[in-house]
Amino acid sequence: MAVEVKVPAVGESVYEVQISQWLKQEGQRVEKDDDLVEIESEKATVTVPAPASGALVRILKKDGEFANVGDLIAEVDESAEGRPAEAPVEPEPESTGQPAAEAPAESAAAPPARPSGQSNGPPRFMPAAERVLAAHGLKAEEVPATGPGGRLLKEDVERYLDERRPRRGPSPPSEKAPASTKPEAPVAAAALADREEDVVPMSMIRRAIANRLVEAQQTAALLTTFNEVDMSEVMALRKKYAEPFKDRYGIKLGFMSFFVKAAIEGLKRFPQVNAEIRGRNIVYRNYYDIGVAIGGGKGLVVPILRNAERMSFAEIERAIAELAVRARENKIDPEELAGGTFTISNGGVYGSMLSTPIINPPQSGILGLHAIQDRPVAREGQVVIRPMMYLALTYDHRIVDGREAVTFLRTIKEVIEDPARLLLEL
Repeated sequence: MAVEVKVPAVGESVYEVQISQWLKQEGQRVEKDDDLVEIESEKATVTVPAPASGALVRILKKDGEFANVGDLIAEVDESAEGRPAEAPVEPEPESTGQPAAEAPAESAAAPPARPSGQSNGPPRFMPAAERVLAAHGLKAEEVPATGPGGRLLKEDVERYLDERRPRRGPSPPSEKAPASTKPEAPVAAAALADREEDVVPMSMIRRAIANRLVEAQQTAALLTTFNEVDMSEVMALRKKYAEPFKDRYGIKLGFMSFFVKAAIEGLKRFPQVNAEIRGRNIVYRNYYDIGVAIGGGKGLVVPILRNAERMSFAEIERAIAELAVRARENKIDPEELAGGTFTISNGGVYGSMLSTPIINPPQSGILGLHAIQDRPVAREGQVVIRPMMYLALTYDHRIVDGREAVTFLRTIKEVIEDPARLLLEL
């Protein structure tokens, strides 16, 4: 009996998904609840388990293809045994410099050997590799695969093509050509030989990011204000308590917990920045769900720290560290990305000096952090070198006036430059 595998509901208002990769091959034996396929929505990547034990007899949607929620994407036959899972690929022994023993002659009836690095099952390849294969009229069996489990990668195909591309050596000496001789057509053709394009479908997460950024630009009156903050006090505090903090809580004390705490203090003083426009109404929230922008495996994600005002420094740091790991592994749940009242984005980890972040609708503000650099500043009539960071607040001018935005950002500056305010609530 064939059991249908359909695209499950993966989140509110999500109707389309992309097949990220099949974790089992057609014809392979699967057990109930085995991880069968990874699907990617505009919010997160989720794994679909096998609905029954049996053989995976049909795969209707390949890697990279799109499907709607409820679509049939595969079938598992409970009455079929299926072939066992592939054995891991054995690494090739290193060369010892001695000539290898002569291999016995193959039987005439024996099938041709698969290129090194591939499994004996049907060829498995990533969508990008499949497109390059098709563009050059190649078969997957021709190309040695180096991916996990014998999976053929795009890089494998490009390496295969590069190794077989004719190399142009130095031209032999020849007599000087007459002045009237014109460049031959093959020269122009050779100049264009390497001008290839790789057209790939936009991932669901990238499509969602693009749509939301365009939505923010089209629906909100965005304005950005800037300030700079002296990081000396926070850096000294981190240095003093780094070891005791890590010994007690098992997590490193970072900068983000200070900025989350400072942002909450600013949001309490200026509730407009924590509000949203809903129709013709302004919705003021008395809770603080802070989104933290994290670079994930397939794009930027903004998981939410729920009720961040109730969290300690250690709880904030631990939550961000766990979310960062799961974001890199594409294991963030859709529910962890929903909502949020304010966002913090740290472009400084990539070296950004200054930028104008875009708000995450329907939020009304986003705080951008940047790289810390030693710069000369004036202190009490003297020029001194201090570790300085530029701050940027982008806000929706429909709901937040310039006075509130500038004063909000100044509050962040004051708290970071004198972190004792967090304890004294000043």
